Amino acid sequence: MKRIVNYLKESYNELVHKVTWPTWKDLQSSALVVMVASLIFSLIVFAMDFTFQKILEGIYKFV
Repeated sequence: MKRIVNYLKESYNELVHKVTWPTWKDLQSSALVVMVASLIFSLIVFAMDFTFQKILEGIYKFV
């Protein structure tokens, strides 16, 4: 049990004293980058899905 308590104390001290947390402005810009990248990725996946759907529909019409 002492090892668990010691681990929690050391983890807390490290989070408080050694970790550098981003500023609010840095956090906002990082979140914006993630949102834009996610939007671009989802649009690419949508375009691929739509294209393959149309290709397969065209193939099924001839079969």
